[in-house]
Amino acid sequence: MTTLYIAMEDALLVAQEQKGRWQLELRLDGLPTYCIAQDPHRAGRMYCGTFGKGLWRSDDFGETWQPAGEGIPYAEVMSVAISPIERVGKYGLLWVGTEPSALFRSEDGGESWQELRALQDIPSKPIWSFPPRPYTHHVRWIEPDPVEPGRLFLAIEQGGVMRTLDGGQTWEDHKPGAQFDGHTLRTHKKAPGRVYEAAGGDGLILGKDEKGRQYPVLTRGGYAESRDGGATWQTQTEGLEQHHYLWGLAVDPGDPDTIVASAAIGPNQAHFPAFAESFLYRRTTGTPWQMVTEGLPEPRGTGACVLATNEHRPGTFYAASGRGIYRSVDTGVTWQQLDLRIPERFRWQRVFGFVIGEA
Repeated sequence: MTTLYIAMEDALLVAQEQKGRWQLELRLDGLPTYCIAQDPHRAGRMYCGTFGKGLWRSDDFGETWQPAGEGIPYAEVMSVAISPIERVGKYGLLWVGTEPSALFRSEDGGESWQELRALQDIPSKPIWSFPPRPYTHHVRWIEPDPVEPGRLFLAIEQGGVMRTLDGGQTWEDHKPGAQFDGHTLRTHKKAPGRVYEAAGGDGLILGKDEKGRQYPVLTRGGYAESRDGGATWQTQTEGLEQHHYLWGLAVDPGDPDTIVASAAIGPNQAHFPAFAESFLYRRTTGTPWQMVTEGLPEPRGTGACVLATNEHRPGTFYAASGRGIYRSVDTGVTWQQLDLRIPERFRWQRVFGFVIGEA
């Protein structure tokens, strides 16, 4: 049974597939859900971060939820992740990132927390800033390494990609070649040392729509990779010349060279209904990024989707936006909308988190 968990602006959508039919239920209804993770070491254990209401946890595959244990002083939980290879007792090593930017670690399933305060000593921290709320910034993504214990990557929005090799006791600052406005990070257990980054790009100019409203357009960057565990990075945007603002990113579980990303010309087109126009791009071995369209909705009126895969289904990708959930079973070349009736209230909502579980 496949289950999709999709964090929306005011609820968690839970969609289950049984015998080819989909059923949709709402969980944490009314809460601004922002991130979601499932513990690979303990069946049924899940975590959901909310903006303003802290971290929640479930022991029954998301059927019921309770607040996590105390110890995180910030209510804006922006990212949550569990190490695929490190565990303490019956729980996976758990990480939570907040706004303002802080990182917390739990070894007991979220009952108690330790702040990794060395993150506050990174030299570039004084220039971190999130444009919609320029007085602050946050840990947008946490990516534990799937091969190397203690190695962890953070995307700070906006501040860049940070790396630790000792479980957060010390940190390395943002490196040249990595993107500054990090949105999504990925790693791959079949490609040790490889790190993928989808980001906001740079080279800002201003565009103007037919009503005279100005909007930001990114003209460079948007995607970067590391092949040596985050020590060095290379920007790789051949084929993305029109769309340098990347939001969602997923990698084929069976092939670390097949990547799908969602993209737009800027944040307005990615996230706001009045400007919405986003696209999907795909890249595989030896090819530049290429736009894919077959089976997908019209870009105009579509916000940037979040992408997800499941390691048990190589070649299969899922893409979620307020317009619906789409699936590709041919490594992202063609897509088909799932037969899911998403309530109209979610039509213009942003998707922040998306994971796939199987039981």
